[in-house]
Amino acid sequence: MARGVILLAAGGTGGHLFPAEALAHELIERGWAVHLATDTRAERFAGHFPAAAVHPIQSATLGSKNPFALLGAFWKIWSGVRQASAVIGRIKPEAVVGFGGYPTLPPLYAATRRKVPTLIHEQNAVMGRANRALAGRVDAIAGGFLPQDESAAGAKTVTTGNPVRPAVLEAAGTPYVASTGDEPFRLLVFGGSQGAQFFSDAMPGAVALLSDAQRRRLVITQQARADDVARVKAAYAALGVAVEVSPFFTDMAARIAAAHLVISRSGASTVSEIAVIGRPALLVPYPFALDHDQAANAAALATAGGGEVHVQSSLSPERIAALLGALVDQPERLATMAAAAKSVGRPDAARLLADLTEAIASRKTVSDFRKGTHP
Repeated sequence: MARGVILLAAGGTGGHLFPAEALAHELIERGWAVHLATDTRAERFAGHFPAAAVHPIQSATLGSKNPFALLGAFWKIWSGVRQASAVIGRIKPEAVVGFGGYPTLPPLYAATRRKVPTLIHEQNAVMGRANRALAGRVDAIAGGFLPQDESAAGAKTVTTGNPVRPAVLEAAGTPYVASTGDEPFRLLVFGGSQGAQFFSDAMPGAVALLSDAQRRRLVITQQARADDVARVKAAYAALGVAVEVSPFFTDMAARIAAAHLVISRSGASTVSEIAVIGRPALLVPYPFALDHDQAANAAALATAGGGEVHVQSSLSPERIAALLGALVDQPERLATMAAAAKSVGRPDAARLLADLTEAIASRKTVSDFRKGTHP
C-alpha cells in the first residue's frame, strides 16, 4: 500500500514535464502514489509519465491586453481551480508540487485554499510568471538555479538543481570519447518547439561553408519543426551530409550522450541534462523568451567552461561555420569542455527534491529542512 498521494502539476511542455517525471520516478521508488495535473498538450509525453492517474485541468495564459480575452482567461483559470479542488478532495494528496507554466495555477491555488502543503520548483535562473504568481502562497520553493538569499522568495528557497529523467542518468554513464582523425563527428542540433526554426535556417548554410574533409566527417541529428523537416533534409542531402531530422526525438538523452558537440537553446532542462551527461555545447539563448531566462541558464554552464554562449543575432552562417570548424579540429578542447560540463551537473537533484517534498508533506518548514543534513 502506498505511503500516500503526491499530486504533481506541470504545464504541458517537455521543459515542465521532464523534471516532474524525474521526481515522480523517485517518489514512486520511495513508496508514494503519484498523480499528475496538466493540460491537453501533455498527451504526447503522458505515455512516459509514471502517474497513477492524469487529471486534465483547465487553465489559460494571461498574456493578452484585450479585456474580453483576459476575462475569458480568468474564467478558465477559475474553472480549473474548481476542477482541481474536486480532484484534491477526491485523491487527498499529502502535498501538491508545481513545475511552472500556467496550467499549474489552478491546482496550486486550489491546494493553498484547502491548506494542503505546497511546493513549486523553478527550473530557470529567472522565476517564470506562473511561479512568481504562486511564490507568495506556497510553503517552499525548489530552485534549479535560484539562490537561497534574504529575499522573501529566497528565504523559502532550497537550491536542489533540476531533476533529470532516469534516461538522462543512464546516459550519464557513457564517457565522452573525442572524435579524432577521420572518425565520424556526431553533431546534435535542437531548439525546442519554439526555438528550432533559426537552426533550420542557419545550420545547412553553415555546414556548406566547412571544408570538404570536415563535412565528410559530420553525422548530424537535428530537431526541426514539422513544416521545415523536408526542407532541412533536402539542404543537407545536397551537401552529401549524413543527417537525421525530426520534429521530436523520444530518445534525446541517448542522442546527447552520443554527440561529440551539442548546439542548442539553453532552456533549464536542456542545460541541466547536458551538464549531467557531460557534453560540450554551443548555447544560443532563445531571444524571445519573456524573462530572458535562457541567457541566465546558459551562464552557469559557460562559467564552468562546459559551453559557450552565443547571441543569436551574432550567428551568421559564416560565424557558425567558423565556430563549428574550429571545434571539429580540436578534440582535446572538446574533451576538456565535456569534463567541465559534467563537473556542474546535479545528478542528485531528484533525490533532493523528493527529500524536500517529503519534508513539506510532513509539514516541516524550509528552515527545519535546511537545519537537517541538506544544503
